[in-house]
Parts: sequence; C-alpha cells; structure tokens
Amino acid sequence: MKNALSIFLIVIAIGFVTSAMAQQQKAANFSLKSADGTSYELSKYKGKVVIVNFWATWCGPCRKEIPDFIEAYKKHKDKGLEIIGISLDQDGWARVTPYVKKSNINYPIVLGDEKVVENYGGIEAIPTTFIVDKNGNIADQHTGTMSLKQLEAKLKPLL
Repeated sequence: MKNALSIFLIVIAIGFVTSAMAQQQKAANFSLKSADGTSYELSKYKGKVVIVNFWATWCGPCRKEIPDFIEAYKKHKDKGLEIIGISLDQDGWARVTPYVKKSNINYPIVLGDEKVVENYGGIEAIPTTFIVDKNGNIADQHTGTMSLKQLEAKLKPLL
C-alpha cells in the first residue's frame, strides 16, 4: 500500500511539473535593426534576462517609464540584464533618433514591424513589456507603466 501511494504521489508530481513546463511560453525570436544598422536578435541573448519593451515616442506612459529602465539597466547590466526597446513609431528613425539622444537611453532601441507585434500577441496597448528568462521563456508580461520598484521585483528572482 505504501508503494502504491508513493507511485501515485510521484505521478501527480510529474503531472504538475509537466503542466508547469507546458505553460512556459518561449519568447518569439526577432531580428530588428537599430538606427546605426546593428541587428539585434533575441536568440543571441540566451543565458541573460532580457526586457523586451514595446513603446513609442508619442506615448506618455512610455516616456514616464524610460528613466526607470535606464536606471535598471545601469544597475543590473553586469548581472546579465539586457533591455531591447522596440519602438512602434510610424515615423521611424526621424522621430526616434532625436528622442533617444535627448533621453540618453543607454540600451538598444530598434524599430518594430508588424511581424514582431503579431509574434508577441498583437500588442494592443503600449507600453507593453515582456521579461524573458535566461532560457528564452516569457517569465512576465506587463501592460502599462512599470516603476523601477516593480521592475526590480520582477527581475530579482531571474537574475
């Protein structure tokens, strides 16, 4: 009877682990270019925690959170954090480049396209932020402004 109970508990535990693993969603890979033509490909960041932030220069909540992203990047880059800002500005680099310079953004900014928006579930509001763990899985998704405190709470168990 004791062996049967042990086997039953093991089977249940395996079921929970399998279910949890099935719920982990791989982050969609992308290859997007920065203003200087550098290509950023998410799959090249395996082993690092990556914040993928969809934003635009005209978005007030996006502009509000950028200083906290800059600070988080300064504090945690040496611990394996990367941030990729994906601008959804329709005017492209003509609008984005001056804003990036004026704001002193210290992490890569790339221009998004319909494909990356679709691959990330059809971004319906910005800012939308995905936190990708070291294995390339989406560990968190947040729509709306994130403060440094919120961001660090999400990053702490992953770094």
